[in-house]
Amino acid sequence: MHEILDQLETMRERARKGGGDKRIEAQHAKGKLTARERIELLLDEGTFEEWDMFVEHRCVDFGMQDQKIPGDGVVTGYGMINGRLVFVFSQDFTVFGGA
Repeated sequence: MHEILDQLETMRERARKGGGDKRIEAQHAKGKLTARERIELLLDEGTFEEWDMFVEHRCVDFGMQDQKIPGDGVVTGYGMINGRLVFVFSQDFTVFGGA
């Protein structure tokens, strides 16, 4: 059971990194935040619940079948703003330029 939970946490960590550390650093170097960082700033602390973290595109054009990234460049979920329930999404520019 612990092995399965460890695998799940590894998958979550990979998904949270979007396009990877190198692209996250490039965003930060431009003075920009990642999609998850923007959501965390918007919502009340600790209220974000992410949906569809492991969704992947099904495109086979332009060699895309070889580039599978969890979340497919969009972070979605819900949380609270000033105690009110809201649903949010944010384009992740570390993944396919946010496209």
